[in-house]
This record gives sequence, structure tokens and C-alpha cells, in this order.
Amino acid sequence: MKKEILCILIGIFIFPISSFAQNIIKGKITTIKGEGIMAVSVLEKGTTNETVTDQNGDFQFSVSDKGTLIISVIGYETKEVEATAEFMTIILSESITNLEGVVVVGTRGKARSSILTPVPVDVIRVNQVNMPTAKMDLTSILNSSSPSFNFTKQSGADGSDQMDLATLRGLGPDQTLVLVNGKRRHQTAFITIFGTRGRGNSGTDLNAIPESSIDRVEILRDGASAQYGSDAIAGVINLILKKDTGILSVNTGYAGYYDPRNNTHYAKEPGQYRSGGAIDGNSFSLGANYGVALGKNNGFINFSGNFLTNGKTFRQNLNTDINSKDGLPVNTVRRSMGDGSSTAGGLMYNMEVPIADTKTVIYSFGGGNIKASEAYAYTRNLSDGSDRFPEGFAGNPILRTTPDGETYYDPLIQTKIQDLSFAAGVKGIWGNDWNWDLSNTLGRNNFHFYGDKTFNASLGADKTHFDDGGFSFLQNTVNFNLSKAIPTVASGLNLAFGLEHRYENYKIYAGEEDSYSNYNINKATGSQGFPGYQPRDVVNARRSNVAAYVDAELDATDKWLVGVAVRAENFSDFGFTSNYKLATRYRITDNFNIRGSISTGFRAPSLQQINYSNTLTNIQGGSLFEVRLAPNYSPITRAAGIPDLKQEKSVNASLGFTWKPISEITVTLDGYRINIKDRVVLSGQFDESIPALKPILNELNVTQAQFFANAINTTNYGLDLVVDYVKRFDNKSIKVLFTGNLNSLNIDKINVPSALNSSYQSQQAFFSDREQAFVKASAPPVKLGLNLDYGFGNWMAGTHLLYYGKISLLGRGYESMYPPLVALDNDPDKTVLEEFNYSGKMVTDMFVSYKISKNMTIFLGADNVFNIHPDYSYVPGAKLSAYDNETGGAWDSVQMGFNGRKLFTKLAFNF
Repeated sequence: MKKEILCILIGIFIFPISSFAQNIIKGKITTIKGEGIMAVSVLEKGTTNETVTDQNGDFQFSVSDKGTLIISVIGYETKEVEATAEFMTIILSESITNLEGVVVVGTRGKARSSILTPVPVDVIRVNQVNMPTAKMDLTSILNSSSPSFNFTKQSGADGSDQMDLATLRGLGPDQTLVLVNGKRRHQTAFITIFGTRGRGNSGTDLNAIPESSIDRVEILRDGASAQYGSDAIAGVINLILKKDTGILSVNTGYAGYYDPRNNTHYAKEPGQYRSGGAIDGNSFSLGANYGVALGKNNGFINFSGNFLTNGKTFRQNLNTDINSKDGLPVNTVRRSMGDGSSTAGGLMYNMEVPIADTKTVIYSFGGGNIKASEAYAYTRNLSDGSDRFPEGFAGNPILRTTPDGETYYDPLIQTKIQDLSFAAGVKGIWGNDWNWDLSNTLGRNNFHFYGDKTFNASLGADKTHFDDGGFSFLQNTVNFNLSKAIPTVASGLNLAFGLEHRYENYKIYAGEEDSYSNYNINKATGSQGFPGYQPRDVVNARRSNVAAYVDAELDATDKWLVGVAVRAENFSDFGFTSNYKLATRYRITDNFNIRGSISTGFRAPSLQQINYSNTLTNIQGGSLFEVRLAPNYSPITRAAGIPDLKQEKSVNASLGFTWKPISEITVTLDGYRINIKDRVVLSGQFDESIPALKPILNELNVTQAQFFANAINTTNYGLDLVVDYVKRFDNKSIKVLFTGNLNSLNIDKINVPSALNSSYQSQQAFFSDREQAFVKASAPPVKLGLNLDYGFGNWMAGTHLLYYGKISLLGRGYESMYPPLVALDNDPDKTVLEEFNYSGKMVTDMFVSYKISKNMTIFLGADNVFNIHPDYSYVPGAKLSAYDNETGGAWDSVQMGFNGRKLFTKLAFNF
């Protein structure tokens, strides 16, 4: 039945529609040597009319009278030519640059089409994927565009609610390196403590870069530490900034969630929960881009700006009849469960200035982004204990009362995030055609917490806003690259050499005294929701590293490419490391290539992981308590037997093929296997049952402690499949894109310190089955996407399907024992494992667009048209123990999200 439905959908898209008569143009695109170039884009300027060359470089399509053709392909110059003849021969010159020359990530030699690279690279044009969707931010958009790109919006996870960190191939956010114009991007100062993904990891905030500034995103899905250094275990994401001049582009849009099933606005007992409107999570975006030509040598400066605001969502299971199939009791754990709100604005520039009469270019890029956000923490109910309520709280305006008389308040966690970056460099050609590039890249992220509409219960009821302090991270990278193409060796050899110095600085700064102090031993300490950072948390940590690399790519024959890279690096804190990579590609036929690679990799423990320190509020069995997260060098960490953090080490292998059976279809299939030893993760929480910890816990006045440790060895393996079909004829177009990722992750070993290895309970406390489940669920085992787009005249319509496979997570359990168990509702003496199973679900997005004029296009549609939600997270037979998951709500945070249907409209202007 599914096959028949799919055939019908494709048939509808393919059904011919009458078109206007145009001129038929034929041509051939070649190199200087006369060799045909396949997969070249031939676009009629000012239109969406486009075709690509076949494997011989030939093309044929219809254009308007006196039309202009834009000829472009990765690795060659872009040309504009007038369509003046029935047959045209167009010659393109190669554009030879290294990676930092912003062409294709994964090579420092001759830029190549993604189907000719020895490792898999996705090239995503942002202006083709950001408009026909309700998604408003880059991370969410890429999640549906690349097979092994993964992102999960968090809720109830402190700062994780405000920081959207993505991953590749089911690994951690800090195991993917992010570049901008080929230069290393700084990470965020934030480190994930709570949430269902990336616990104990930092990462790079892609959304801090204005979407309007990005021309394309290149995603290298292969280990690349031997080429680019630390963090590139899973792969590399390279953001290429726009270079356009003389064109003003403006994109704006609105989106909002319409979810009558779970939006608390529709609750039968509205006083139990907070709520917004019938449509909530309202988003508004505005982006603009404009470039100016500089001088007479093709110099430019391009400016971009973005503004984005997102409203809160409020979601609960509104069926409170626990005798019905999915009915659950009223959620008193987190009455304001949903996405937080945010307002962000950013600017970016990109500039190049060639120096007249030389082969030297001065370049620079950078920008800043400011984001203010807030999200509700777990609910403080008076019936759960008065220690979270100050003396004299009655009548305080932050309190709410339910219809059944319960008094509660929901603390707000607010954040203010500042992100700044600046890069400048000089590049050119020296001597006998040596390409050189000298650059400096500086980036800083500052993350500041505040508590609002909350109490320090020990202080009194008058003060309800607190400065909780925060942290910052600064990174400065100096890089020098030298490369040379030697065409006389075999069929071409490219040599590259480089040096790099990187400096990093991480700081934690304390909040105001009232945010962390205790003034009444009978009351809870600090600002409820997020206690402030204390003077004992303050740190100012620095480190530096130097690196050198050698990189060679040899076209051994016209069909066989071999690449080798070696990189040595020395860190001031943990020492020396060296890594290698071997990659190859062989062209069996003109349209079929096999490719593969093997490499070693590493990730240095981040300064955030080594130095992070805080006293947190946690929940278990409905009870709130304080946990001390201690830095790696603290006495409590040493008492637990946790050694100094060391580098993660990896071995990556991949094998696949690319196939272009006809000019309209491209197929890539790549398998991978990644072994990682000594992954840094956040341990579980230990209490005074560990004798060595008891006196220190009592001294710190906390119940439990946890640490960062090189805790686990993992192996993950999988398969990426991409099938792309593009057909343009007359004034119609058909685009079909299928993406698929199969991924499996195994935990091979848990490295338990001897001091914590005395019993099953202490082993579980170190890294429990629950923590293991979070690691294994970093990516769904199956992720499939199918995009069907049909254009006719000024219209375009599309359906995008995305399937997420089944994952399983564990609850906290209502006893401080392992594994996590809950009692059955009808037999309290009997317990069962608290496991939440989220079955595979498919989400359907639809859109339609119309080109109102040559300068304006409108888009309308909805994501998740059928309002699909994840399964509710409860254990059958133990509904009274519901809401014991990571969000404190009806679902855990899973990739498909829980907000339901999202309506949108967007406008694109070009002048």
C-alpha cells in the first residue's frame, strides 16, 4: 500500500503542465584542455530555470530571448555568458585553493565536485532550504537536510533549553569541528549538564551566525582530525559566507504551533497549568543581505543581519483520566512544560580586497550575536515541602493557586548570550606558484544566567530576581598554510603544509551573594531553579597548543586519487598527539566511483570539562536536592579516584560509492565505523555511601557529587544514503531528494575508577544504565527523509517526509537504587523497570510558493501537518509514577519534537 501511495505522489508531481515556448540552447562546458566537465550548473539569470551538464559536459535547455547564463560548479570559476548561439562552447578555468580558500571541505588540493571527493561531503545551499519550511533557525533546517546531522531541542534542562547544539553520526556535539570560510570557529562557553543529548559536552552554536550571511553549508561526514585537529572525530561543518554584490535580499517570516491535542490552552482544567494562546510558540524572523564592490579588482564587502524571536510553548497530556489508554494524572512536577522563549539579533560581514597588480588578497570576516532567553524550571509545590518557600511568602505575586488549592511557583531561568568573532588574513601566490595563506581568527562567547520570579527561600519573600553569574570562553587561532599544485607528477599532485597556534581562555564568574547563599538552615539554599555560581566556582583557566601538518593529494592516474595527511599537535596541559589519514577514490567508469578512508583522530578535553564547577538542583522521586559538580582537580574528585582528563582517541573507517546513472540522478552510499576510547562524559551522582566522599559532602552542605571523567569506550557504525533527482524542462522542474541514515552505537567498556568499583550500586552511580541510554540514543537508529518538490511556472509545491526510528530511555526511578524502578499502581510492592519507549514516527511537511514578481516570492505551508507527537513517556501499569523523565513532562526531548503542527508564511525579496 505504501509503495502505491508513493507512486501516486510521484505521478502527480511528474504530470506535465503546458508551458511557454522558449529558445532551445545546446552547449558543452570544458576545461582549458578541452575535457568535458560534468555536474555543472547552467542557470538562466534572474530565474529558477536551471540544468546541469551530463558526464560529457553537454547540456540542453530552454531559455528566454537574450537570456544570460550563469555557469558554476565547485572547483571552477563562475562565468556569466549571453545565450547568443544555438550551440555554445564554454571554457572554465580551475579555481585551485586550499580548504581555507572556502571551496570543498576535506581537501586542500584541487576543489572537486562532491561526487568526486574521496570522502562524503554534503553541500547544502541555504537559500534553497530555509524558505519552504516553518523552521526558523539554521540548526533545525540542517537537521532535515543531511542524513547523519542530528539535533534535539531540549526542555527542562537549564541552559540546554537555550543552546541548540548539533551532532554528526550520533556522536557528541564537541566531536564535530565547525569552520567558517574554512577557519576554526570557537565553541560556546556553555556545557551541557542536563537533557537527553550531549550530556557533559560543549559545542558550537550554529545559530549565532546570521542565516542570511551563509551561501552554503558543507558537511564532511568523515573523521578529519589529521587534517584539522581536535574535535573533528565525527566530521566537519564548513559554513561558506556570501560574496554577492549589488543585490539586496530580504527574507522575513512568521510561524506558530497549532496543537489542539496537547496545548494547555485547550485544557479542561486550565488552572492546573500555565498556558499561552491557541497558537503558541509564535516566531518572527527578518534577515537581510547586501554587498558592495570594492575597487576595480573584484573586491567586495558583504553585510548581513538577522533578527529572530520565538515565543514559549506549553504542552501537557490533557487527558487526565488514568483509566483511559493514554490518560495520565495532572503533572505537578513541571506545570509549565514546553519550549522556552528567545529573542536574538546578529550581524556579519565578509570582505576580500585584492591588491592591484599583485596576486595578493586581504580578507576579513566576522560579526556578533546577542540572544536573550528564558525557560521555566521545575515547579515548586507547597505540598512537596515548605523549605522551598520563604517566610512570609503568602500573597507574593509570583505564586499561583490551582483549583484544588495547591500553591506553587515556576522559577524562570533567564540567559543572556553574547557571541563575537573576527578573522583577518592575507593570501596570495608566491614564487613558483606556491599558494600561501596567513590568518588570525578570534572568537568569544559569554553566557550569563539570571533567576526570575523565584525565591532564595532562606532570604525572604521580597526578592524574586537574581544575578546567577556565568562563564565565558575565548579562542584565538593563528594559522599559516602553504600549498602547491604540481601537474607534472603522475596526473597531478598537490602538496600542502601548515602551522597553527591556538590559545584558549575559560572563565567562570560568580553571581550575586543572594543567588547562592543560605541565611536560614531550615530553608533551601540559593536561587530556586538555578542557584548562582559561588566564589569557590570562580576560575580563569588558559591553555595553548601548537600544530603542524603535511597533506598530499595525488591523482595517480586519471581515475585514481590518493590522499594522505599527517598532523602533530602539542597541548600545554596534556601533551603531544599525532594522527594520520589515508583516503582514496577510484573512478571505475565515468559515472561510478568507489571511495574510502581510514584515519586516527582525537579530541582534547575542553577547558569547560576540566574546570566547570557548580552546585545544582536535581530531582529524584519527586524530591529536590543539591548536587556538587566538581572540577577535575578538586579534592572531592581526587577522593573519588578520578584521574586527570586526557584526550579521546578514535579510529575511523569508511567505504562507499558515488553513482550518476544519468545527468539528473546522483546516488551516494557510504558506510562508516568509529571506535572511540576514553570518551569524556559526565558521571552519575554519588552520595555519602562512598566513605571517601562523606566528609567532603558534609563540608560542602550538598547531598551528592558528580564529575567529568574519561568514562567510556564506544563503537558506532552506520550507513548514509543520498539519492538526488533534479529534472528541469520548459518552465517546470521536479526535485526528489531521499536521505537515509542507519546508526548503531555500542558501549564497549566503562572505565570505573577503583575507588568507585566496589559494588554494582557504585558502578551504576558512576555511569548508570540511564546515562548509557542517553548516549545510545544520541541519534535514532533509523532516520529517513524524502523531499518531493514540483515547480511549474511561478508556482512550486512540495511535500517533505521525515521518519525517526524508535529509541528507548530510562527514568530516574523513585528509589536511590539501580536499575531505576517504579511501583505498579495496583500493586505497590511490585516494581518494574522505568523504561520509556518512543516508537518510530513519520512527520509530514507541506508547502506552496508563488513568485509574485521577479523581486518577490511568497511561501505558505505547515510542518508536521498531521500533528504527530512522540509516544507519552510512562510505564504501563505505573501511571502514577509519570513525569519522571528528563523534561518533567509528558515526553522526553526527542528529535521529532513534541510541539505538534507548525503553520508558517514567509516572504523573499530580491532587488
